[in-house]
Amino acid sequence: MWKILDTGTASAQKNMEIDRDLLEKMQPSDAPILHFYDWEGDAATHGYFLDPGKFLDLEAAGQMGLSLARRPTGGGIIFHVSDLAFSVLVPADHPHFSLNTLDNYDFINSAVKRGVKTFFEGEPSLLPEELTPLDENCRHFCMAKPTIYDVMLEGRKVAGAAQRRQKQGYLHQGSIAIALPKENFLNSILLPNTQVQEAMLSNTFSILGQGWTQNDLIQVRETLKRQLQEELTQ
Repeated sequence: MWKILDTGTASAQKNMEIDRDLLEKMQPSDAPILHFYDWEGDAATHGYFLDPGKFLDLEAAGQMGLSLARRPTGGGIIFHVSDLAFSVLVPADHPHFSLNTLDNYDFINSAVKRGVKTFFEGEPSLLPEELTPLDENCRHFCMAKPTIYDVMLEGRKVAGAAQRRQKQGYLHQGSIAIALPKENFLNSILLPNTQVQEAMLSNTFSILGQGWTQNDLIQVRETLKRQLQEELTQ
């Protein structure tokens, strides 16, 4: 039986600490966990080994009150402004724990693919191979460069993730693009002379259009939570 955990609203740092602690305390025979959480205002996370100061205007981020934290998993920078972020923890004794990382991505993102289908007429798929980024900076932004086994629709990214595997199990941290952050937000925080914003616009398939409201965001997040729980735990 799966355990469904919703820890509510917290800072980016606190949310990442909760995921890290869940992984460290997990035992191989435990039940798998689907973990939902929300953010205190605008937030962003980055991969464990990435230096965000090389790709973001940290002074502007501070002035805007952006909550920024390092994930216990890898990958690039992702803005948690208009997405649904979630994590999945699968213990080592579970049938869907694999030493092959791509098998683990396939298991969870296949459930994500089924979960988001309610919003689209088309058929989402999993990306079979890496795509070439517009520039080197784009490699370090989750929604600017689709990677293998991301959830795609019409050649654009709907959802991505990063994982960390240990002997007791693995942590999968995922994000579903409900909408792109507003243009003025991206203009303020992204460093100049890169193609990151252009890549995000061209590579992200958002559930909501540009005129989204906070209420729209809340409604889609709640629907996605129900869909993910149904598809992942069946």
